[in-house]
Amino acid sequence: MTRRTNIHPVLDRPDVGASLFSTWEVGTPERQRRTVEAIADTWERRPWPAKGLLGYFVYTAEDGSGLLHHSQWADEQAYEAFVKTHRQERNDAIDTAVPGIERVGIERYRRYRSLTGGEGRAAREPGCVVIVDIEFDGPDPARQRAWVDAVEEALAAEPHAHPGGISAHFHLGSDGTRVLNYAEWETARHHIDAMAAPGEGVGSLSPLWQRVQTWPGLLETGSVKRYEYALGLVPD
Repeated sequence: MTRRTNIHPVLDRPDVGASLFSTWEVGTPERQRRTVEAIADTWERRPWPAKGLLGYFVYTAEDGSGLLHHSQWADEQAYEAFVKTHRQERNDAIDTAVPGIERVGIERYRRYRSLTGGEGRAAREPGCVVIVDIEFDGPDPARQRAWVDAVEEALAAEPHAHPGGISAHFHLGSDGTRVLNYAEWETARHHIDAMAAPGEGVGSLSPLWQRVQTWPGLLETGSVKRYEYALGLVPD
């Protein structure tokens, strides 16, 4: 069966072989709320669809316009089987409840590295999830990893880390062109304050951060969007 949970996903669980992220545009905070409830109702009324699906999590965009979907899979083959047998029927039921949802797309990733603040992930509950999306000019898995390694080096060299940051989980796109950072913060205000500090984004003006931001082939220094955790669905 399917069970609803308010526990945040464990991003670094070792049995996750594929992490999928997608967004839906719904238009307003009221439609956002109705869509979350339609997802919960649709899934809770049905058996858990696949052994290879480890968890499905939904987040509301800060501006009230849309949703972020994050699903953890044993591998991409498990997701492909779900698409053939279960996905459309569930989407149809959700669309009946809330017509006019725009599904923007879905990207496939695999977690590469997780960084946790000094106080540890378990001690602090995330009040805000920040998604940073990075794109390069062509597929290059070695470049993806090297860029994340450079970010880790820059973070480690920061003399005064911004308060409120809990963790950063870097995912490499399966197509070799993208990196997604799933960052957990105590509150949205902590992240807003960090973004307003001197520098470009969360990083300072140090040479290490300048190297990150001017990496060869980097097309975007990162679209940044804040979300609030809304719904977790797991096998019972």
